[in-house]
Amino acid sequence: MDMASKGQVTHSAADIYDQFFVPALFAEWAGRVADAAGLCAGQAVLDVACGTGVLTREAAGRVRPGGTVSGLDCNDGMLAVARRHDAAVDWRTGQAEDLPFADGAFDAVVSQFGLMFFEDRNAAIAEMWRVLRPGGHLAVAVWAGLDQTPGYLAMTDLIQRMFGADVADALRAPYCLGDTARLRGMFEAAGVADVRVDTTPGTASFPSIDEWVRLDVKGWTLGELIDDGQYRDLQDAARRELGEFVQGDGTVRFSHPAHIVTATRA
Repeated sequence: MDMASKGQVTHSAADIYDQFFVPALFAEWAGRVADAAGLCAGQAVLDVACGTGVLTREAAGRVRPGGTVSGLDCNDGMLAVARRHDAAVDWRTGQAEDLPFADGAFDAVVSQFGLMFFEDRNAAIAEMWRVLRPGGHLAVAVWAGLDQTPGYLAMTDLIQRMFGADVADALRAPYCLGDTARLRGMFEAAGVADVRVDTTPGTASFPSIDEWVRLDVKGWTLGELIDDGQYRDLQDAARRELGEFVQGDGTVRFSHPAHIVTATRA
């Protein structure tokens, strides 16, 4: 369960994640986080827990020409995919809790949907704040709680009934920072001043029920926890029990909001 709780995937799953999970869940947020950080041409930007680089590439498009972008992740499989997209980005393997950059190196530091998985969240936040120059902007997105995310609340309940709490917890992990008061307090405890937390609507979108299940299992760490027979059983059960999220054209859509935390270093 260690890989699951840390949000890590295998090299093969990284390709599935990039091709299918990114458009289903993450792509719509890259522009929003970049807006929240006020990115513009000529800036130096760091994307922490960059994954396959959807936010990093958005940042690069906004700061070039003249600007620079670094993307850091601890997962080599994710970075291998990211490099294929844009070899000009400074892709780095590393831990958010120990950023390999000098104090005040960046005009903006961004991160989307990684903070939930950091081993020491306070240390990671303090590091992001440390490498931000005076006047620089921090923008960090995390998912809102499962109580605001009906599709994954239902999917998690189904998986728990079928396979137990340990497997279900792998899907609960991304939603562990849904409490905005706790989230704000975490940043303040790490030394970040004048923290703002905005909850922004979003939408999860999958081509079908079967594809939703496939991506959760094959593009996420559930592939380490559910065997082929259980996977087929989950698809059958999802078709029966999760029909409320299926649209008239057979696609799956449901509300999937996020909290965006912002601050400006004085």
